[in-house]
Amino acid sequence: MAAVYKSLSKSSTPKPSTSNGVPKKNKQRVLILSSRGVTYRHRHLLNDLYSLLPHSRKDAKLDTKTKLYQLNELAELYNCNNVLFFEARKGKDLYIWMSKAPNGPTVKMHLQNLHTMSELHFPGNCLKGSRPILSFDATFSSQPHLLIIKELLTHIFGVPQGARKTKPFVDHVMGFTIADGKIWIRCFQISETAVSKSDAAKENGVDGAAVTSKVSKKPGDTKISLVEIGPRFVLTPIVILESSFGGPVIYENKEFVSPNQIRSELRLSKAGRYNRRSEQALENRNKRGEMGLRTGVGEREKDELDESVLFA
Repeated sequence: MAAVYKSLSKSSTPKPSTSNGVPKKNKQRVLILSSRGVTYRHRHLLNDLYSLLPHSRKDAKLDTKTKLYQLNELAELYNCNNVLFFEARKGKDLYIWMSKAPNGPTVKMHLQNLHTMSELHFPGNCLKGSRPILSFDATFSSQPHLLIIKELLTHIFGVPQGARKTKPFVDHVMGFTIADGKIWIRCFQISETAVSKSDAAKENGVDGAAVTSKVSKKPGDTKISLVEIGPRFVLTPIVILESSFGGPVIYENKEFVSPNQIRSELRLSKAGRYNRRSEQALENRNKRGEMGLRTGVGEREKDELDESVLFA
């Protein structure tokens, strides 16, 4: 990974500097914590992200779900300027708050399709404390609210150079892709393997002419590939607030449907089917009674002491 790190560190772009000519440092620290009621899968996701972000600080669970402005005080206490808060609802739903403390903005998103590192046994692996390469989809530059989300994702998942507990290596890639109005997040390891003579012959052709690739491979060169590490999850943006955990709403996703509403509609549909069956059974009994037939199988015939005859 030293070659990848050297190519990224010796880029031709000049480093931003202040008025005094001193290089400006990218000081980003992330506070990661959750609310009460998180499940074990949510807790494993928090631990996976904490291991991937060496510039983060993990805190205990927050007792309240209404007074979220207290997170600004915690961020100031731990000298963090970014907050990643996991809010669990009803032990099923998980919402993620990403905020730029103390002035904002704040993005609330719904997390779905969660797969932690320990669940799928991803074959990839990376050095703990290494810096990632952030890969964003071109769709992030199409709308203003996506630009805000991209900037927040860059500040939270982009490990600054020289941060605490960081290693001077770049050996994994974090990909952010937008599809169906959702943000799909994946993490891959940059795997370098030496090209053997047989692989070079397959890629370059039998006679040495390049057939499958434009650049011919020679024995001893390195072949770069991506292997998924995990975790993987999908985020659905809900609202964007102007300040940190408060303020006016500057963006709202009108297409988002709450999982509580989906479960409520499913229960109502099941209750509707039961009510229709009950009404049909009652109508059948009434029709049989009007025709002088038995109202049901196994029921006795009506006599003078029957309740329907006495209290008719």
